[in-house]
Amino acid sequence: MTELNQKEFDEKIKNFKRRGYIVPSKKIIKTKGQIEGIRESGKINIAVLDYVVSHVEIDMSTEDIDQMVYQKTKEFGGIPGTLNYQGFPKSSCTSINDQICHGIPSEKDILKAGDIVNVDITTIYNGYFSDSSRMICLGEVEPETKRLVEVVKESLQVGLKEVKPWEPIGNMGAAIHEYVMSQGFSVVRNIGGHGVGLDMHEDPFVSYVSKRDTGMIMVPGWCLLLNLW
Repeated sequence: MTELNQKEFDEKIKNFKRRGYIVPSKKIIKTKGQIEGIRESGKINIAVLDYVVSHVEIDMSTEDIDQMVYQKTKEFGGIPGTLNYQGFPKSSCTSINDQICHGIPSEKDILKAGDIVNVDITTIYNGYFSDSSRMICLGEVEPETKRLVEVVKESLQVGLKEVKPWEPIGNMGAAIHEYVMSQGFSVVRNIGGHGVGLDMHEDPFVSYVSKRDTGMIMVPGWCLLLNLW
C-alpha cells in the first residue's frame, strides 16, 4: 500500500468518522521516531521475559521471579514500569493457575509441579513503554491445562491476522472469541488489551468478545498490547 501523506491520512480518518466509526485521536498515533523508541523498549521487555522463562524453577517463589525481573530490567538499562505504579508494589505481575491476571508477587506463593504461571511485565526505556507477558508451564501439567495454554497461543495468531490498517479492531476481538469458543473454552469479558507506547495504558480498551465491523479503526502508527486471558 502506498504511504499516505498527512493530508490524505487525516482525510481518510475523517471519512471513517463520517460513516459512524470510532477513530483514534492524534495523541495515540505514533511517529516513526516514537515507534522506533517503543521497539527498543520492547527488545528489553522480551529479553527480560526470555531470561525469566529460562530460569524459573519448581519450588521458586513468585517473589524470586519479581527479583529477576527487577534485576534484569535494570541491567539492560530499563525501568520496571509497574513498580510503584498507582501503588502497585512490584516489578511484575505473577498469576498462578486460575488467577486471571495482575497477581502480586509474594514469598508465600511457591511454584509447584503442574502449575502454570503468567509473568506480565512493563518496561520503560528512554521514556517509551512496552508491555507483554509469558505463560510458563512447570513440569508436567494436566492435559486440559496444557491444551488451554496452547489454545490461548493459537488464538493470538488468529487475532493478529485481523490486525490490518483501516479495519475496525472489533474484527480482531471477534476472531479470537470465535476461535476460543470453537475449542471449548471462553474469554474473560472484563479484561483485555490496550494501547501502549508513550504511557503504560493508552486508549483504546481492546476487547476479545467484540463484534465484527465495530470498535476503533486501526491506523498506521497505532501501538497495541494484545495480552489474552
